[in-house]
Parts: sequence; structure tokens; C-alpha cells
Amino acid sequence: MKLIFAGPSLHGMSVPIPSDIELRPPAAKGDIRRAVEEGADVIGLVDGYFETTAAVWHKEILHSLSLGVHMFGAASIGALRAAECATFGMTGIGAIYEAYAAGDVEDDAEVALLHAPRELGYAPLSEPLVNVRATIDRVLRAGLVDDRQARALIEAASSIFYKERTWKTILAEASPSPDERALIGDLVRKHRVDQKAIDAAALVKAVDLADGRRATCATGWDFSHTSYFDMLATQR
Repeated sequence: MKLIFAGPSLHGMSVPIPSDIELRPPAAKGDIRRAVEEGADVIGLVDGYFETTAAVWHKEILHSLSLGVHMFGAASIGALRAAECATFGMTGIGAIYEAYAAGDVEDDAEVALLHAPRELGYAPLSEPLVNVRATIDRVLRAGLVDDRQARALIEAASSIFYKERTWKTILAEASPSPDERALIGDLVRKHRVDQKAIDAAALVKAVDLADGRRATCATGWDFSHTSYFDMLATQR
């Protein structure tokens, strides 16, 4: 069985989800362990909850890997957990994962955003910093903004609470002149990069191509059960 935990990162994505892949809501603590108990052989972790409930544990990811489950991570908390668990066999995908793995990005908040509920398709309501950085990098490399403008926009975006970060609030905080604000706003509309969606689409492809059977080779490390971890099995 193949499944992917995702929400806002896949919103509006044109790439279809193959019929043999089950799409589940963003993951919280215990969801990966339950998926493994239900027979998942390939798991893609994209989005996850972190504020209103406990986030996905590293321990449950290690547990799945120790059982031969193929674990992929990208775009959001999936990229973060993949960077943290790569040594143990979790596969990270995409530019956001690479930035975390290289240490270019360290803060969990870089991928955080506010989104609508499941009934509204998890539509993003704020802009994550990883998308802001990707967009500004694109227009900077294209020579459409200069270093001063790019630096001011990044500093402004970084100073705004993730739930309130939109391009409107970023431009207001960066305080360019009205003409400059209109120009940059137009550039953003034309050249915006949704890096989370790009990476999430790559994960869907990787899960689709992955061997649908659990690995049988030794991991080279031993999973250590703890009473606290075993309590997860009784929490529903």
C-alpha cells in the first residue's frame, strides 16, 4: 500500500494522484505509526500539523524505516523530517529538502503557513518563507530587482508572523515607494514560485515509481523500543 500525507502543499497542483496512492490529510503524531500498522509499504510525508496538535515524531519515522517501509519527505514538514532522518534511510526530495539538508535553512517556521480546512481543500491563506525566497531569487537572477530590494523583501517577510505573511503584508513592511510597491507586486504575480507545490509534485512521482514492497535488507542500525513510544499504539 502506498500513501501520502499532504494538504496545502498539493492545493491546486495539476499533477494527478495515481489511483493506487491513498491521499491522507496532513500528518500528526501517531499517524505514520498507524499507517504502518495498517500495511503501508511506501509513505510520502509532505504536510503535517504542528501547532494545534503534536507533530509527527522522528521515532515513528525510524520505526517505519526499521520495518522496511520506504519513507519519502518533501516540501514542508516532510522535507524537515527527511533532512533529520536521512542518515537512517528516509529519502528527501526537492529544493526545500536540499536547503534543510545543507543547513542553508534551519528554522521550522520557514515552511509554516496558514491554510483553510479540509472542506475547502487546504487552500493556503499565507505565504511560507521558502516560497518567498524562491520567488525573490527568481526575480533577482532575472535582474528584475536589485540586491537592496531583494534584501528588504526577505527581511520584511522574515519579520512577519507566518499566519499573517502575505505578499501584501510583505510589501507594506518592506516600505518601498508606491511606484516601487506596484512594480514589485506585479513582478510577484507574474513570477511567483510555489516551491512547496513543485517539491510535493516531485514526491508524488517518487512514491508512484517506488517499489511497492517493503525492503528486506538490514538497515545497519537497531530500532530501540521505549515505553513512551509503545504508548502511541494505544493513542487514537
